[in-house]
Amino acid sequence: MRLDKLLANSGYGSRKEVKQLLKKEQVTVDGKVAKDPAMHVDPERQEIYVFGEKLDYKEFIYVMLNKPKGVISATEDLREKTVVDLLSPILRHYQPFPVGRLDKDTVGLLLLTNDGDLAHQLLSPKKHVPKTYYAKIAGEVTERDVKAFKEGVVLDDGTITKPGELKIITSGDISEIELTIYEGKFHQVKRMFEAVGKKVVFLKRLSMGNLNLDPTLQYGEYRELTDEELKALKEYVHKKE
Repeated sequence: MRLDKLLANSGYGSRKEVKQLLKKEQVTVDGKVAKDPAMHVDPERQEIYVFGEKLDYKEFIYVMLNKPKGVISATEDLREKTVVDLLSPILRHYQPFPVGRLDKDTVGLLLLTNDGDLAHQLLSPKKHVPKTYYAKIAGEVTERDVKAFKEGVVLDDGTITKPGELKIITSGDISEIELTIYEGKFHQVKRMFEAVGKKVVFLKRLSMGNLNLDPTLQYGEYRELTDEELKALKEYVHKKE
């Protein structure tokens, strides 16, 4: 990879800014000052230092976001704030995208990455990757609803959902539940409850596959996945049929 491209991709500025950096002799490759922006380097095998600090190059990033309300699950939008807008400039430089979508008013776990292969595997209908949600429901959720969800409900367009696992936490005028589904139809959780005559008033995604939302993340906060989380997630999707 060209040195100027590597530095730009790692968040050290535009190609023009990177050239100034090289001109000021702030970059070394294997202990030698590097001035040529067109120099080809291998970040996996060579030691590259910028401002005296070792360059930690990575091809892919994996970011766990606790999505807040009022932000859309997109990479860019002319009118609305997007989940990518919440990230630091360095992370945005990797051009991450959300894996799946959460509605504008839905909060909770959202994975952002530039790893298209992993995203495809997590979203593939063939994999049936489970997603678990916590919700508050206007109306009393009953065992009849649990049974209906287990069998699959008929949505407003006539499609029948795959079986969902509904757990009642509290039941009353405003019920609290957890729901695990194995597909990702448009507004699915809200439409499933509408199918049994109830309305979702609050929705939060807790997990996707074996990746759980970090409870220490406040709304709008994010962090990169740990090596352990990433390894476990990749092993999980590769095992799924």
